[in-house]
Amino acid sequence: MDQLQPRVHSNAVYEATKEALLRRGVTIQEIANIVFEMQIAYNIGLTIEHCIESVESVLKKREMQHAILVGVELDELAEKKMLSAPLQQIVEADEGLFGVDETIALGSVFTYGSIAVTTFGHLDKNKIGIIKKLDTKIGNGIHTFLDDLVASVAACASSRIAHRTRDLEEHNETFADITPDETAPETKVEGTTT
Repeated sequence: MDQLQPRVHSNAVYEATKEALLRRGVTIQEIANIVFEMQIAYNIGLTIEHCIESVESVLKKREMQHAILVGVELDELAEKKMLSAPLQQIVEADEGLFGVDETIALGSVFTYGSIAVTTFGHLDKNKIGIIKKLDTKIGNGIHTFLDDLVASVAACASSRIAHRTRDLEEHNETFADITPDETAPETKVEGTTT
């Protein structure tokens, strides 16, 4: 059956993911600010540009793209009151015992290892930067899924930098020795991404 339906090109999914975040008021820069805050103490020469590149790389992962697209869609449907009861009320209220939002976000974190999982837990609890704004519902909108998804992206991008730090150390280098585009040769979006 898969061959009967045309596949959506990776670039289209990547662009849709970035557009969904922007539509919901989240920029790559805001996510990168969280990554920078999480990683600057551990990385000599780390710049915000390195963090932006890391966030963009994470957003090129299909699993992350799919999680963001599903979560944003559910938040938007809840805003339009288009979910069935009692799910509508649960999502709208972001009930404490509703853990599906964290489950979707956590599922996309596993790709980046245990450091991403623990970082996600920290961000979910401490609500840094744009995550806090989304979670506290400052302004309009329902962000039941989005706050956790942003934490997921930031956790993965932070983990990516931590792993890159180890690689740099093994070559007696730091982030001060490389430009942002040297941090991730796999960031091109073509058919397959790593």
